[in-house]
Amino acid sequence: MSFSEQLRTIVDSRAFQRSVFALILLGAALAGLETSRSLMEGHGGLLRFLDRIVVALFVVEALMKMGAHGRQPWRYFRDPWNCFDFAIVVLCLIPNTGEFAVVGRLARILRTLRMIRVVPRLQMLVTSLLKGLPSVAYVGLLLLMLFYIYGVAGVFLFRDNDPFHFASLERSFLTLFGVVTLDNWDDVFYPQLFGTDVYPAPGAPVKGEEPVAQPAAAILYFISFVVMGTIIVMNLVVGVILTSIQEAQTERDREAIARARESEKGLTLADELTVLEHQLDDLRSHLHLVRARVEEGGDDGKQE
Repeated sequence: MSFSEQLRTIVDSRAFQRSVFALILLGAALAGLETSRSLMEGHGGLLRFLDRIVVALFVVEALMKMGAHGRQPWRYFRDPWNCFDFAIVVLCLIPNTGEFAVVGRLARILRTLRMIRVVPRLQMLVTSLLKGLPSVAYVGLLLLMLFYIYGVAGVFLFRDNDPFHFASLERSFLTLFGVVTLDNWDDVFYPQLFGTDVYPAPGAPVKGEEPVAQPAAAILYFISFVVMGTIIVMNLVVGVILTSIQEAQTERDREAIARARESEKGLTLADELTVLEHQLDDLRSHLHLVRARVEEGGDDGKQE
């Protein structure tokens, strides 16, 4: 067995992965301990020494993974997660003194993100979130349109009564952002429902305020916005993310089975069962779409 094959065996072993995981936890703990001034005054030298050891071991880990590719170490960078790990290691090499002190401290915090690379479930979750970004972007566009419509309407309806929340389009946007999170949204709703003379808006009285109660407009405006913005749009985001997670899990299982076939290790009954379950799910989805099209065609035929 060549030296590169021996390195590949080591870096692929569970013991190595667990050691890297423990090293990441140690680095995260050191970054947290350095926020304590009393600890830094009494044991700052020891903490900085341990931090240098952690960074050195991260460098050794990256070199071992490059060496596992033999005479083609650049293949290490074909994996996006390896590029992510390497970028964090490079940032950790920035000195923590002088003009780069802030960057160096932030880099030590970012080392905790390497846990995503080590824990497969976290890696799958992040991958699914990234794959779902295009769909989430469309939902975000829908939410932006909703914010714009309600923001302009809020300025026209409530600016005179409550300029603290609706004096301009920008302030209306910030107000609606708080409403859509349901964080004390009644503090915005009640001043419009009863008027700022009965239920004052938060903060000092705003110049130009003319208390006007608009119960009908306030009820229709806020309830419709909460229903569409919070219940519908936010649930769309959750649905898109869950779909992406399911697709990522299916793809991960198929890749694992493909690697097992390539290595000629054969498939276990659990692997075969997983493949059949995914194929059955795909067939059910396709059958549901076909049935919906047939029903739509049948309805059109009956109407004719």
